[in-house]
Amino acid sequence: MTRNAPTIVDTHVHLWKPTRFRYAWLDDLPLLNRPMLPSDLTTAIGPADVQKFIFVECGCDASQNLTETDWITELAEAEPRLKGIIAHAPLERGKSARADLEALGRRPLVKGVRRNLQGETNEFLKRPEFIEGLKLLPEFGFTFDLCIRADQLTAAAELVRGAPQVTFVLDHFGKPAVRNKGFEPWARNLQALAALPNVVCKISGLATEANWTNWQSEDLEPYFDHALACFGLPRVMFGSDWPVATLATTYERWIETVLELVPNANDRERTQLFQTNAERIYRV
Repeated sequence: MTRNAPTIVDTHVHLWKPTRFRYAWLDDLPLLNRPMLPSDLTTAIGPADVQKFIFVECGCDASQNLTETDWITELAEAEPRLKGIIAHAPLERGKSARADLEALGRRPLVKGVRRNLQGETNEFLKRPEFIEGLKLLPEFGFTFDLCIRADQLTAAAELVRGAPQVTFVLDHFGKPAVRNKGFEPWARNLQALAALPNVVCKISGLATEANWTNWQSEDLEPYFDHALACFGLPRVMFGSDWPVATLATTYERWIETVLELVPNANDRERTQLFQTNAERIYRV
């Protein structure tokens, strides 16, 4: 690794096993449609000093969500770096989602939930039942991962504003249109979201929004700089988005890119970005 190679808590790792779970979205991604297990992650990590990582739900069939959580818990018995789970929860059920959250609450590795929103309409984010389910999360100490498209940022800000007791974690910079050099209105809407104190941002997934085969760090720099300016280093955390990110980058290259794009960060700030912010927010 490079100079000042950091100790890393990776806040966004996926593990899956298509022979055991059904992931419909993998049908169109043959490069990823195979088991992705802790041993594969170890190989991908290479020389990087990843001390801990967080598993994020993988969009398996809804009937298998709790089973997925239990499978990851089993994997953690043999992989001590696996310190947390962000599990799926059907928050759109409103108060009825309590039973799902109680089941997750009995599983100590669960630190938060994600109801993936990137395939939903803006109207879905405004549904009273969904908001009702979301507001249950603080009772269980759970965060909420916001996986949304750039055109959902305004609706997401309204959602965040209406649930001030929930800690929201924005995945993948809110998915700006890097490939097409689209900056506005993403930049303006990200700034509005970041103005809300109960939201933080993962430094993840940006290479996948660029041209997979020929992106350079300078293509990502405007988006990276803007996110850091909006959130500040105390409110961002490193995530690899492995193995989805392998469509566009290696694990090591993503670390190198993040380091390259924070050239003026001191040791304390780098430690915040790569380690301690994640430990605080996800309680690992």
